[in-house]
Amino acid sequence: MACLLSVKNLGKAFGGLMAIYDLSFDVSTGQIKALIGPNGAGKTTLFNLITGVYPISQGQILFEGKKVNNLPPYLIANLGVSRTFQTVELFGNMTVLENVMVGRHTRTGSGMISCGFRMPWMKKEENEIYTESMRILALGSLDAKADMPSASLPLGEQKILEVLRALATKPKLILLDEPAAGLNESETLKMCDLFYAIRESGVTILLIEQNAKAALQIAAYGYVLETGSIVLEGPAQQLLKDPKVQHAYLGK
Repeated sequence: MACLLSVKNLGKAFGGLMAIYDLSFDVSTGQIKALIGPNGAGKTTLFNLITGVYPISQGQILFEGKKVNNLPPYLIANLGVSRTFQTVELFGNMTVLENVMVGRHTRTGSGMISCGFRMPWMKKEENEIYTESMRILALGSLDAKADMPSASLPLGEQKILEVLRALATKPKLILLDEPAAGLNESETLKMCDLFYAIRESGVTILLIEQNAKAALQIAAYGYVLETGSIVLEGPAQQLLKDPKVQHAYLGK
């Protein structure tokens, strides 16, 4: 498998505090990889560095072999990297369908003038966005709720919708930040099914979770992150049996 994302000796300092220190790992095309660790381990900071929200202090981030160090988020999104957030960040006053259509913005070509005059190519593009957005909603079983306000959905479906909106950007890599947080068992199972469907569609997944058991059951390979560094890594099923992981994260 080709290497899609490569993080090399990455570091991030906030003042005198190193939140990420000498961090290195690779993600290959078609994989589901998981990063687990406690609060304050640097998981979300890592995602913010990969997506250009924070500038890096040292090291390199390569996407498809190209250095993306400190590129602005919109350019990284254009390259094919999308993400979700720990807390749900939907447009609550927009419909479920409109939230997904917003995600298509990075892949549209019509400008203000063609939209204002409703040019034929703009209408064609709009129809394509609608059709593709409905297809994506069906992937998460939300197509029947396309016209509902997104704020009216229960938390589990709001989290699924956020993943679908990220998927609408046509990413090659999707970064999922605590996707199972606050979900019950049945909602978590639905989310897992969605992840497998996303992988089957050709999109690579890197997820971070405090729910170590759920993350390692989904992923093929995992990393344990503590105080900004990887302290343990290996095949997910192997990590589930590791005494350190069981004691620290699985309550055994």
